Amino acid sequence: MDLSDDVDMRRFRAEVRAFVAGLVPDGWRGVGALPPAEREEFAKGTRRALAEAGWLAPSWPVAYGGGGLSPAALVVLVEELTGAGVPSGSDNDSFGISMLGNTMLRCADENLVARFLPRILSGEYVFAQGFSEPGAGSDLASLALRARRDDDRWVLNGQKLWSSGAHKANWMFVLARTNPGAAPHKGISMLLVPLDQPGVEVRPIRNITGDTDFNEVFFDDAVTDGELVVGEVNGGWSVAMTLLGFERGETALHAPIRFRSELDRLIALIRERGLTGDPDIRRRIAWCHVQVEQLRCQGLRTATGLIAGRAPGPEAAVFKLLWSEYHRIVTDLAVDVLGVDALAPTGTASPNWFHTDDPGAPNSSASWTSVYLNARAGTIYAGTSQIQRTIVGELLLGLPKEPKRPQPAG
Repeated sequence: MDLSDDVDMRRFRAEVRAFVAGLVPDGWRGVGALPPAEREEFAKGTRRALAEAGWLAPSWPVAYGGGGLSPAALVVLVEELTGAGVPSGSDNDSFGISMLGNTMLRCADENLVARFLPRILSGEYVFAQGFSEPGAGSDLASLALRARRDDDRWVLNGQKLWSSGAHKANWMFVLARTNPGAAPHKGISMLLVPLDQPGVEVRPIRNITGDTDFNEVFFDDAVTDGELVVGEVNGGWSVAMTLLGFERGETALHAPIRFRSELDRLIALIRERGLTGDPDIRRRIAWCHVQVEQLRCQGLRTATGLIAGRAPGPEAAVFKLLWSEYHRIVTDLAVDVLGVDALAPTGTASPNWFHTDDPGAPNSSASWTSVYLNARAGTIYAGTSQIQRTIVGELLLGLPKEPKRPQPAG
């Protein structure tokens, strides 16, 4: 796919570049080069500017605050913003915009869409994801949180776990069991639940980096309005699969650019350390280069599908598997390059939960070691690598399903 010869896309690309030039100061190297406080303020200002331009949710209809852009224009916008090291929203926007909003446009009642989408863009509604539970991670259909209908509302009881950003959110899209007597995949609904109420408790969990990015969330007779259901009641499984397609698939548009920037930074670190002649380092960096090029090609394939009008489907599992396993290995290499300096990191740690540090980030040991630790989680969240392999095998390659484990006698 090549958009460079399209007159409309060249014009739009110039428009985006002018927009970026009006945001960034002279000598701009990327948001990662800013001190933490300045980085946060710049991200907030950029989010406001993108929302005003309709580019915070560029593919959404204009009526809901989006840009109404074509898939081709969306690809150009992502390329330019990511390539310039300009953030395209907050961490929670990945849940509210990329996942929930795109899913609601396909699955939700129009009145629900009209109420929620503009408020997500304005920042009034900040969402987190409520899928995983203590006994329902990879086997999501075994979730136990129940929602009981009580006149014109739902009453929720149970627990969600590993809910990234829930401590910053005031809403959560929750997969709940609304028909306990139905088959596991048949009795689930996706509900929109306010978190600012007495029946909800959010407990941050400190992770291996020392941060509290994710949480456990308890529902004790928490309530939400009866009409706040995305899709059909007891039809939440297909809605959830649509949402997971967006979670895994839209990443393919911007992640390859960031991984290339990160690899270039690692190569610079190798040169700084005088390790360019080390044959093992050279072999490993060559492997990383091949993987980043493979990710770039996968990203182009996703972009081509969007331009053809295809929403991300099971093939998104390929990209999720490739990038998460790659990032674990490339950050292993970074720590080996740092050597003993990785044991006592100095500098500024990465503020990101996902993927790489921000473009322009310094080559500090703290940046690399924090990303190294977070990279381990990448093979687990949004579906483990084992789950992605199962999706690829069964849904893309047509392999037979794994046999069910025999139940113990008696």
